Amino acid sequence: MEPQLLCCEGDRPAIRRAYRDSNLLTDRVLHALLRAEDKYLPAPNYFKCVQREVAPYMRRIVATWMLEVCEEQKCEEEVFPLAMNYMDRFLSVEPTKKNHLQLLGAACMFLASKLKETIPLTAEKLCIYTDNSVTPSQLLQMELLVLNKLKWDLASVTPLDFIDHFLSQLPVRRENRPILRKHAQTFVALCATDVKFIASPPSMVAAGSMVAAVEGLQMRMLGNAMMSQKLTEQLAQTIRSDPDCLRACQEQIESLLETSLRQAQQQHNAVTMETKNISEGQDLSTTPTDVRDINI
Repeated sequence: MEPQLLCCEGDRPAIRRAYRDSNLLTDRVLHALLRAEDKYLPAPNYFKCVQREVAPYMRRIVATWMLEVCEEQKCEEEVFPLAMNYMDRFLSVEPTKKNHLQLLGAACMFLASKLKETIPLTAEKLCIYTDNSVTPSQLLQMELLVLNKLKWDLASVTPLDFIDHFLSQLPVRRENRPILRKHAQTFVALCATDVKFIASPPSMVAAGSMVAAVEGLQMRMLGNAMMSQKLTEQLAQTIRSDPDCLRACQEQIESLLETSLRQAQQQHNAVTMETKNISEGQDLSTTPTDVRDINI
């Protein structure tokens, strides 16, 4: 039999990734994450105590830009939450000019990508995403400054570290787990863009995201139709928290989702109206009897 060649070329090189290791989902690993998570929490009041120029809305704008870059570059899902953790920890200790905030965001993505990606983002590509307002030299300098302020401790605990632990506790069929994980990861990314969750422990955000994801999917994937209240109590016990606190976190996440969807719809309507006005203007200007075509 003649050998056959298989062409696997594409826009991006195929990346081989390790399978998820079930040995990492033990109680010992979960307890180690819970013990370590407080170490990587940023200061919740750094806007008042440290920053003089940077405001919460500026952080949201830069965070949204960072999320769009990560999505367009198809980064690993861990990159964005990790980059936001670096940014918040840096802003907790270093006063920063508002015109350096995008540079800081790019440097944090650069570091997170190096830690989590098989093929990391390049400095040149990140500079392009800033419309070349940042040079590779400036990015590398900011990278060193961030490393110095974070004391080179980049192995932060993020909400995504808990998602698979919580997912393994649910009676969900194997084929349904990816969609539930994807919904929870989306909530985690959304929380990372909002300043309300800066002070929330990663385990709390992860648990709230998981409950919100289950409710959003109307629990149709749960084998024994586990009630939301029971799930909340179970996860609250796992993360050693009060169920009411977890329920409040979940409600905040759902409220944030509603606000984001409403803003997205408003932006879509505005763009649609603008496009319609432009097209109508073009139709008028191309009419042979348009007064602008008459030379007097």
